[in-house]
Amino acid sequence: MPYLKRQPESPEPIDCRILTAALDLFVANGYHNVSVHEIQKTADVSIGSIYNHFGGKDGIAKALYDHVINEIDELVIDVSRDFDSPLVQIKEIIKQLFSYTETHSTIIAFAFHAKHPEFLHEEDLICKTEPFLKITDIVESAMEQGELTRTNTWIATSLIFGGVIRMIQLRLDKVIEEPLPEYYSMLIESALGGLKNHLDVESNTLVAAVN
Repeated sequence: MPYLKRQPESPEPIDCRILTAALDLFVANGYHNVSVHEIQKTADVSIGSIYNHFGGKDGIAKALYDHVINEIDELVIDVSRDFDSPLVQIKEIIKQLFSYTETHSTIIAFAFHAKHPEFLHEEDLICKTEPFLKITDIVESAMEQGELTRTNTWIATSLIFGGVIRMIQLRLDKVIEEPLPEYYSMLIESALGGLKNHLDVESNTLVAAVN
């Protein structure tokens, strides 16, 4: 089973082997280009095991999606527990996402690069899942505490994390050749500074109009 922080069991249970094989194949080839038989062969299990545990490829995809979302959720929860400042939490989440893009690329790719609505029709959009709602709450808390200038929460979250997700996608596509942690400081300065600069300009314009 693919995890961000935990080590997989050894030996892996059959269901975990199936999910690990499916993750690698889905990321490498795309969901629609992978057959149950390919998953079975890669996982070295019987076809019956796949249907007993998951009911087929759709069931595997749903279980894998739930697992990967839970991994991201645990990352956000751990950061929220370990750091008091919402702004520091934002920076640490970005730092860890960049780091895991290098060390756990299949999990990050399935979370941020797969087109889930094409094969998970009944699941929430990823921006509506628990970890991303928690991230939005962290951004809101940063504005409430004066660490970020007040604006619409979705605008602030998009300005900060939209660029982060795009950088991850470009790295996964090998458009960006250097490891993402090398870009961390520049991105933080641009994402957070850009938000504040935009708001400062807006604020100055309003002040000038009033005067």
